[in-house]
This record gives sequence, C-alpha cells and structure tokens, in this order.
Amino acid sequence: MSEATEVKKVGQTPVSNSEAVKVANTSGTTPVDTSKSTDKKKKKKKKRTNISKIENYFPDGVYPEGEWMNYDQDFNLARTTDEEKRYLTRDLENQDHWNEVRKAAEIHRRVRKNVEGKIHPGMRLTEIADLIENTTRKYTDAEDLTKMDDPTSRGIGFPTGLSINDIAAHFTPNKGDKTILRYEDVMKVDFGVQVNGNIIDSAWTVSFDPQYDNLLTAVREATNTGIKEAGIDVRLTDIGEAIQEVMESYEVEINGDTYGVKPCRNLCGHNIGPWRIHGGKSVPIVKNGDITKMEEGEHFAIETFGSTGSGYVTTEGECSHYAVQDYDYDAPSLPSANKLLETINKSFGTLPFCRRYLDKIGEDEHEYALNYLVKQGYVQDYPPLVDIPGSYTAQYEHTILLHPNKKEIVSRGDDY
Repeated sequence: MSEATEVKKVGQTPVSNSEAVKVANTSGTTPVDTSKSTDKKKKKKKKRTNISKIENYFPDGVYPEGEWMNYDQDFNLARTTDEEKRYLTRDLENQDHWNEVRKAAEIHRRVRKNVEGKIHPGMRLTEIADLIENTTRKYTDAEDLTKMDDPTSRGIGFPTGLSINDIAAHFTPNKGDKTILRYEDVMKVDFGVQVNGNIIDSAWTVSFDPQYDNLLTAVREATNTGIKEAGIDVRLTDIGEAIQEVMESYEVEINGDTYGVKPCRNLCGHNIGPWRIHGGKSVPIVKNGDITKMEEGEHFAIETFGSTGSGYVTTEGECSHYAVQDYDYDAPSLPSANKLLETINKSFGTLPFCRRYLDKIGEDEHEYALNYLVKQGYVQDYPPLVDIPGSYTAQYEHTILLHPNKKEIVSRGDDY
C-alpha cells in the first residue's frame, strides 16, 4: 500500500496564495492579482474518454477473428482434407453465432487495453471493479439495466473477480469494502462480456513485485499448453495431464523460500453455453481420468490456477457471487424475496451477478431477501475459493471455439 504524504521543511511556515502576492510586491511595483490564474491552473481539465458502444467502431457489424491454431493431434490431422470440408458448411451456418462471440471478445480486449497501466498499488478494489465494469457497460451499450428492454441481451458476463493472494477465485468487493491493492499482492483479474448470451471468459494476473514472475509464467504457460492440447475428440483428462506437467515444472522463490508451483486440483476450465458460464463439461488442470471428449462446435474457457500453497481450495469468507438456479416450484412465499427474484430474473437471467449489481439497480436493501432465496434453493451462492493462508495463487484464462478444421483462441490479445 502506498501512502501519500506531504513533506515540509523544518521551520517553514505555509504561505497562502494571497500572502505570496503581497510579499512579491514589496519592491514597489504595481500589485498583480495572480490568484485567478493560479485557480485556473489548479482546475484540471476533465479528460474525455473515447469509449462508446462497440458498434460505432465496426459499422459493418463484422468483428475481428481470434488467433487460429491447427489441431495437432494425430487423429485430427485429416481435418483439412476434402472429406472434412463438408463440415465447413455447418461452420458457415454458425457465422452469426461466431460473430457475436468475436464481438464480445473485441470488447474484452478493449476493456483490458483501457485498464492497462491504470491498476496500481494504493487503489481500492472497488475502484478497479468500477473501472472494468463501467468500461464494459459503455462498450456494450448497457450502462443502465433498468432502462433496457432486455437487460440480458448484452453487457457484463459475470462479476469482476479481483481475488488477492491465497484467494484464487470468486471474490469481488461488496458495497463498503475498503480493501486496498498493495505492492506485495498478487491479484487475479477475471471478467466476462456477453452478447446475446455468448460469453467471453478471460483472465490474467496482476503483480508488481518481480519475485512472483515465475509463478505467473508457470500459470500462463500452463494455460497456453491447455489451449494447444484442446481439440475435437480430445479427452479432458489428457488436457489436464499436459497442464499439470508444465505447471509443476516451475519453482518460485518468495522472500528467500522456494516453492514448487502446484495446480489447484479442484479448480478447472469449462465449456460455455448460451447465458450459461458453466455448460456442464469441466476441463481439469490435473490428470483425473475423465475420458469425456471435446466436441466440434463447442465453446470452452481454458483456465488454470497455480499456487504456492496446498493446491487445493476451500470456500471461505463473505460471499459476493450468486446465480439463479433451475427451479420448477412455486414462487417464494416471502414477498420481499419474491420481488427480488423477479428483479434478478429480469436483470440477469441465468448469468451470475453480485451484490453490487443489485445495489446499482436499486435493490440496496437486499441482504435478507437474498439470503432467503439462497436457503430456499432459488439462488446458488459462490463464496470465495481460498488456498492456505500465506500462499499465493495466479490465474490465466482464454476462451476458445472448436471449428471443424481449426480452433480459434477468440479472446487472444497483444497482452496475453
């Protein structure tokens, strides 16, 4: 944490602007009132941001493709032959879907670019969350959900994760949180963008102290390995095995102690469905024996977490993340809970949300009703996921699309 302090010379008495003018004019010259010009200098010009809805930058409605990568597995080498080209027709039929995913990806990249260089020690986590989320809202033209015909049609994909040190995931500041980012912290930044339910899920890790560099490198390279190994008909356990091998090959020295980098074995990547951040398949980051295969046309988030701790996370701390569950029973009997559930369904649908988002749409007295909905099974809570105290965790993540002949790392950017 940095602390701004004002340093004064010993014995020096502060002098006001008006007094300074008087002193300067003791030579007999005509007094000049400089207070107005001084005031003008003090007034900083409000910096205009060149951020507006993404359609203004792409008037033709066509959004940039991500990074293309060949399928390198032996059983996928035939996917560029004439026999497989017939499947490309089906891929063309999905162009509208792919274009909406690319639109969300372009917004994600632009938000990251806007954030780049602005996150620094001394910032409150609420400032960082507001910076990311308000920029996302501008690009998606979803600044006020209460004024949108369909608030779930575009906007934020899920709450901005700002998980520090031993907290690996699922932490975003609630209202009143005063946590400040410090120089010695390792912070995971995980946020999502959605266009018509097509979600981009991508994350990176912020640190300022170079002693953590090997930790970040281990996790970034493990994620890139997972992306390289992913493909049609690839078994999920094989991806996890490759990720584990790369990550565990790294060590990191922190404050004179050496740690092996461990995969957080009970965290994983996942496929993504329409308006569903977790589509049902999990991509492990260790070998786990799951012989389920990836399939053509699927949409995956490849994410890895590395830790200097136990490599196993548990739920701990105040909850901020929530999502509506599938339910086919009657509405809540508690009136305030019923009203809140209606608001959540209209504003977020099946997308995850956080308590700050409820505050923003006017539900600032929601705590009792929200807890009731959780207890009754209408809403699922997702508390922070934490490794052992004193440990450090890092995360990197990209969204990929499995086309018939190649895979597209749709969220890839110049930054990671």
